[in-house]
Amino acid sequence: MNIIIQNPNTHLIKRIITDLVNKLSDDAREQRIRKMGHYRDMLFSDYIKEWLNSIKNQVAKSTYKGYYDHVNGRMLPYFENEEILLRDVSLADIYNYMEHLFSEGLKPNTVKHHRSILSCVFTRAVEQELFEYNFINNLKPIKSDQYIGNFYKHDELLHLFEVAENTTIRLEVIIAAVYGLRREEVLGLKWDCIDFTRKTITIKHTVQRFKINGKTQFVVKDKTKSQSSYRTLPLFDFIEDLLKEYKAMYAEYKKIFGNTYNNNYKDYVCLMPNGELMKPGYLSHTFSKILEDNELKRIRLHDLRHSCATLLIQNKVPVKDIQIWLGHSNIQTTMIYTHLDETNKEVSAQVLMTKFQFILTNYNENEIYEMKDETLNNIYEQDIEKVVANLPN
Repeated sequence: MNIIIQNPNTHLIKRIITDLVNKLSDDAREQRIRKMGHYRDMLFSDYIKEWLNSIKNQVAKSTYKGYYDHVNGRMLPYFENEEILLRDVSLADIYNYMEHLFSEGLKPNTVKHHRSILSCVFTRAVEQELFEYNFINNLKPIKSDQYIGNFYKHDELLHLFEVAENTTIRLEVIIAAVYGLRREEVLGLKWDCIDFTRKTITIKHTVQRFKINGKTQFVVKDKTKSQSSYRTLPLFDFIEDLLKEYKAMYAEYKKIFGNTYNNNYKDYVCLMPNGELMKPGYLSHTFSKILEDNELKRIRLHDLRHSCATLLIQNKVPVKDIQIWLGHSNIQTTMIYTHLDETNKEVSAQVLMTKFQFILTNYNENEIYEMKDETLNNIYEQDIEKVVANLPN
């Protein structure tokens, strides 16, 4: 090292080395471009379209829908405007796109989705030997926002149940809140998943609705979001009574509608009066309308899931049990709710659901609405010893 520093030709040597490295780099780039064939003059935006089309039949429809929306919503308009050739696209171009998304007000999690899609695009390009490596991996990690949804306390849930009593989504609201189900899990419930003999309800089907290639369609799956989402939960007595009530009601609707009744979805629990499968958008919209019309705190339908999780945490149910109850694949997701632990009651999920059943059975809507938290807790605790005594060991 000292020899080089003392050498009067040091700068000349450095220049020669730099020129050599650049030449080798240019030669490698030229060699790569020659190997690209018909991709040599393709726009990067066109290659993204080709990638999107190539995965259409390789991923779930719901996954493809997410890719399709992100690609056509922002990614293609941006890169079509930039007119970057596939062969020339660089890490700087991707970085500029990320900055553009942030400048548009997108949240970190959404930007991460765009980055993930671009990584998939370049993975395919590497497999086709158009690039030597996936340089998306060189981007700095994007820190995710930790989102915690809003939630209802138990008295707010009880009031919601009463308000939903005479609506078309009463069953769906109660099931979503009590079991903490995702919307697609609620709508995916089938009668053969409810065992009235063993008193269980199994979550193993989902129903979603997407617009794909201009056509809106139901996407029904005989599988859940993940393996951990497949779960069997206890069928509480008041839920059993509610389901039997709806089964009898559907039979009456079938008589009323006659030949116009839709029998295609008779295996599903959540139906419209004419036998049609309830649409996800209808459920969410009607839920929001009920809250607005009754001046209730505004939450999303999915926040009923957060409400269930929070109530279980507050009632000292072990986090691992809550993870299984909600079907979380990662316990870290469940741990998000632990900071909301505000009570010291040593009760289980079954006790919590018994609380709902006891109060709904013995008090009307006006009485519940006027009660304070302390009053509800006192009512519940009057019968707590009997409840605990009947719990299985």
